[in-house]
Amino acid sequence: MISFLKLIRYKNLFMVLLTMVLTKYALLNSMLFSNISFKNYTLIHTTYSGINSTHYQFITLTFSILLITAGGYIVNDIFDIEADKINKPTKVIIGKSISTKSAWFLYYSTSFLGLFLGCYLSFTIKNNGYCFIFLGTILLLFLYSKFLKKTLLIGNLLVAVLLGLVIFTTVLFNEPKSNSNTIFEVISNFGTSISLLLTTITYIVFSLLTTFIREIVKDIEDVNGDLKIKAKTLPILFGRKRASKVAFFFSAILLVFLLIVLQSLKEKYLFLIYGIVCLLFPLLYFMHKLWSSETKKDFSTLSNLMKTIMFFGILSMLLFII
Repeated sequence: MISFLKLIRYKNLFMVLLTMVLTKYALLNSMLFSNISFKNYTLIHTTYSGINSTHYQFITLTFSILLITAGGYIVNDIFDIEADKINKPTKVIIGKSISTKSAWFLYYSTSFLGLFLGCYLSFTIKNNGYCFIFLGTILLLFLYSKFLKKTLLIGNLLVAVLLGLVIFTTVLFNEPKSNSNTIFEVISNFGTSISLLLTTITYIVFSLLTTFIREIVKDIEDVNGDLKIKAKTLPILFGRKRASKVAFFFSAILLVFLLIVLQSLKEKYLFLIYGIVCLLFPLLYFMHKLWSSETKKDFSTLSNLMKTIMFFGILSMLLFII
C-alpha cells in the first residue's frame, strides 16, 4: 500500500485536489455568490441562481482528474526506470516493490476509470465535447512520458500547461447559471464574469510559470539519469549553468508578473501582505539561491522551494472567503 501511494505521488495528488477544492469552494463561490449584483440599485443579492454542477458532479470530476493524474505518474515511472536508478536509486518502486506488469495494469486501470468518469460527467451535463479534455490529457501524459520528456523544453511546457488545465477545467465544469431579469443584473453579471476571468487567468499563469521553472530545475537535478536514457533536455544540451540561467530568466518573468498583480491589489491589504510575505520574498530567495547553485542537492532544495511557492499561491484562494 505504501509503495502504491508513493508510485502515484500522493503528495502531488493532494496539491491537485487542494487546487480543485479551493478553486470551486473558495474562488468561484466567493466571486459568484457574495452579494455582488443589483436589485433596487443596491448590492444586496446575487443574480446567479446556482452552478451547473452539483457536489456529486464535482466529486466525479475530482476523482476523474486525480485518477488520470495518478496514471500519468505511473506511466512516467515505467518509462523512467533506468533514469531513476541513477537519479533516485533509493526511491525506485517499479521492479522492486511493484512489478512492471503490475504497474502497467495500474496505469491502464486508473487512466480508463478516470476517462470513464470524465466522459460520464460530460454526458451528464450535456457537453459531450468535454470528453476530449480527458482523452487528450491521457494521450498527452503518455506522449510526455514516452517521448516529449526527453525533448528540449517541450516536455517542461506540456507539464506546466496540463497543471494549469486543472484550474481551467474546474472553472469550466462549474459554469454558473444566470438568472438575469433586469439590465442592472445583466451588467452586474457581466462585470462579475470579467473579474472571474481575469482572476482565473492570473492563477493559471502563476501555475504555468511556477511549474515550468520547477520542471527546468528538476531537469538540472536529474541530468545524470537523463543522460542514461539519451534525453535532450536543456541542461544536457547547454549545460547546468546555462540551464540555471534560463530558469532564472523565467523566475524574473514570474517576479514581474507578481509585482504587477500585487500592484493591482494595493488597496486590498490582506492580499497584498500575503503576496509579499508568502510569494514575493520566497521567490526572491529562490532566485538568489538559483544564481549560485551548482550541486544536485542545491537544485533538489530549489525544486522543493518552488513547490512551496506553488502551494502558497494556491492557498491564497482562501483569502477570497475571509
